[in-house]
Formats: sequence, structure tokens, C-alpha cells
Amino acid sequence: MYENMSIDILDDDKLHEECGVIGVFSENKNITSQLIYYGLFALQHRGQESAGMAIHTGERIDYHKDMGLVSDVLTKDVIQKFNGDIAIGHVRYATTGESAKENAQPLVVRYKKGTLALAHNGNLVNADSMRDILEDSGVIFQTTTDTEVVANMIARHSTGDLLKSIKNVVEIIKGAYAFVIMTEKELIGVRDNFGLRPLCLGKREDGYVLASESCAISAMGAEFVRDIEPGEIVIINGNGIESIKSSKYAQKKSCIFEYVYFARPDSDIDGINVYKTRYESGKLLAKESPVKADLVFSVPDSGTPAAIGYAEELGIPFGLGLIKNRYAKRTFIEPTQDLREQGVKTKLSVLKELVKDKIVVMVDDSIVRGTTTKQIVSMVKEAGAKEVHVRIASPPVTHSCFFGINTPYRSFLIGATKTIDEIREYINADSVYYLSLQGLIKSTGHEQGFCLACLNGDYPMEVPNFDI
Repeated sequence: MYENMSIDILDDDKLHEECGVIGVFSENKNITSQLIYYGLFALQHRGQESAGMAIHTGERIDYHKDMGLVSDVLTKDVIQKFNGDIAIGHVRYATTGESAKENAQPLVVRYKKGTLALAHNGNLVNADSMRDILEDSGVIFQTTTDTEVVANMIARHSTGDLLKSIKNVVEIIKGAYAFVIMTEKELIGVRDNFGLRPLCLGKREDGYVLASESCAISAMGAEFVRDIEPGEIVIINGNGIESIKSSKYAQKKSCIFEYVYFARPDSDIDGINVYKTRYESGKLLAKESPVKADLVFSVPDSGTPAAIGYAEELGIPFGLGLIKNRYAKRTFIEPTQDLREQGVKTKLSVLKELVKDKIVVMVDDSIVRGTTTKQIVSMVKEAGAKEVHVRIASPPVTHSCFFGINTPYRSFLIGATKTIDEIREYINADSVYYLSLQGLIKSTGHEQGFCLACLNGDYPMEVPNFDI
């Protein structure tokens, strides 16, 4: 069953986030589609498979979506074509539902009481059972995403009061989600009770915006107001903003890997600065596992803040040991070893003049499968490095995620199948050290409030009972 799995030839040692979402409510109908473009462009790191936008044009909700990057899908002609006061946008990396055009979002649904559009970041752990119930009652699905399950449930529960329907559905669904929903009159944001997936609010002179990350708030020319609270529903319309808090208590469990890898370093999530967290994780990593070395460099880009912190803590020069080709788009190929190796060399190159005859420390944010790390270590040694010491600014990934992150089965996770010494031997490094779980938590400046399931198996809710 694994022979046909698609693997990103650069990022197969990374966890993959599912999506990024955007919402805009603006009095200036001429700029709404442009704001969606800027916001999605800022969130491109959260999904590169498809992009899309839905907008209320005054008479109806229209949409445009396709496979590809934001700049490929939301072209100048598309942006000029759509004007309106309410819009939502989406970038996708598939975890639930195959990578196909029909699964691109936003999803626009026409039902008895009107039309709504929905964009979703996250994953529902009970989507399959809900889909079965809906199909048994005669519902026909056009996609394989759990987003369509939610849209159908909202439509079925609606008796004219959409907000009440959303509240009812939120009581039923289980998992991680940040929704942006639009009707002909309102923009609605919803965040799951645990706050697993991020969502925040911004304000412009002409209206309000919602986004997965604060970096997109800034990109849309808005002022960051606050994060949407776990379990909160925010309704934005011509009368302003209304907030409905959840009556169901759940301990906050925001995803720790937002800070380790997913989010842009210039974002703040739940009051925590992403860059500062990564920088502090590097300093703590240096205290836990110092190396007498000539040079520290990172695996770009998410490992860079940690590498800077590591180098500064030990007083070792930091340099660009690896150069990333920023014009190489994400490429998905069959996982044959020769093509993987060629793919890594296409996207990364070693600065030989910097590493030759030196003892170097290579800092990365995480390792998932280990194959890419192994190839990079080999490239650095081929470039003449005396020793290559690998330092990882997070603990080993030992468990699968079911909340909107594309982790492989446990049998593919090198942290679950090998000891640290076996990992060192496999990647052919002179030493390997992972930041402790206590160190990672300390780097955030908070003592609790995180989902650590992929690192310790402590899931905040019941998850599917399989782990191959």
C-alpha cells in the first residue's frame, strides 16, 4: 500500500501543515479580492497544492479555485473580475482527501436557506463516521474532504438560523479546526475548543479580517487585534463584531509544531512570538548539548533562528553552510532513492568554502523520516567538513498526528523506530542531539497549553485506533 505514496523531495523530513485560511469583511468592495491575495500569499507556506477565493459580489457568492500556488491561481485577471464586501480564501496541503482540484477550497454550498462558503484548516477525527451517516441518509458528496462533511451538516441543521446551526455542528464534530465561513451578509470565524489550529482577528479602517497567522493580518494592511479564543465563534457583519464563547470547558492545547516549524517566524500565535521561541530553543539546545566547533549553520529556513541562538550561546560563528534555491517549487515524486537524492541537490547546495576542513554543527528544527537529513549530512561531508554534528531544536517525533498535520505512520517515523545512537549511525553524523521536551516548552515562555501528542503520544482527545 506504500509504493505509490507521494513524498516531497526536499521536505520529507518535515511534518506538513494542512491549510491556511483568510477572511475579509470590507466596506471597500474594490479591494477585497486584493486583500485575499495578499493574505494568502503571506500564508503560502501553510499549503502549496491549491488555492482559492470565494466572494460575495452583491448578488451571489462566486468563487475561483484551482491547483497551484496563489500567484498561479489568483491571477491579475481573476482579482480584477471579483469585487465584493465579504470574501474568504484558502491555501491547501492535503491531509484529508486526495490532492485534486475538486478538493480545493473554499467550498461553496447552495442550500434551501441560501448560500454559504467554507474554508477549513485542520482535521476532524470523526469525519468518516459522520460521512457514513450522511451518505446513508442520501447525501451525495462531490469531494473527499472533511470540509464538505461540515458544510453538509451546517446546511442540514439550519432552520433559518445559521449561527444556531453552526453551534450545533460544533457540538458534534471532534478534532482540530479553524473555520472561516461566509454568507451573503456575514463573515464568521470558528476555532476548536482546544485551540489546536490558530486563528486571529485584525482590523482595517474599512472593516475586519481573519487569518491563520498574524503575518497575514499585517500583509492585508490590518492591525492585529487578538487571537480567536479556543471554542470561540466570531460573527462580523454590518453591525460590527459579536463573540460567542464556548460553554464547554477544554484545556487549551495549541499545536507545539506551529512554533517549531509551521508558522512564519514573524507571526505571533496565542501571545507567543514564533521567532523568539525558535531562537530560545537554539540557546537551550546549546546548553543541553554543546559542541566545540568552528561553524554553526542551519537547514534553511525554519532551522535558522534556532541555529542563530545555538551559535550565539556558545560563541561560535554562524554562517550559511547550506544555500537554498528559492526559485525551486515544491515537487512531488515517487519515492525512488536516486530521484530523492537528485531532488535534494537541486534545492540545497553546500557552500564548500565555508565548511571545508571544519568541525560544523548543523541545526534543524525537526527530523521525521531521516532520509533527507542523511543526504544533507553526506553532502556536507563530501564538501570537506571534518565532522558534522547534528542538533535538532525539538524532541524526536514519535507518534502520528490526527489533527491536520500530514505525519506518516509510526513505522516511517525515525524517532519511533530507532534510538538516538541508531539515528546518528543512519544519517552518518558524528553526533546527534535532540532538544528535550522540557527545553522546548521552556523556549515558548509558557509552562503549559500545548498539544505535544506527536512527541509523547498524549492526545487531547480520542483518536483513530490504528498506528502502522
